Amino acid sequence: MAFETIAYSVDDGIARITLNRPERLNAINAQLVSDLRDAVAAANDDQSVRVIVL
Repeated sequence: MAFETIAYSVDDGIARITLNRPERLNAINAQLVSDLRDAVAAANDDQSVRVIVL
């Protein structure tokens, strides 16, 4: 799954969500909120994920 404003990865049951808007100092906008919501939903749907690190 590709995101515009975050980096998302899963390794050994750990989902990592990293804000990736350095040009705006990671300020929250509508796209970032949408990407976060989708990433959390993806982690929730993945049975291998045990924890989310933001």
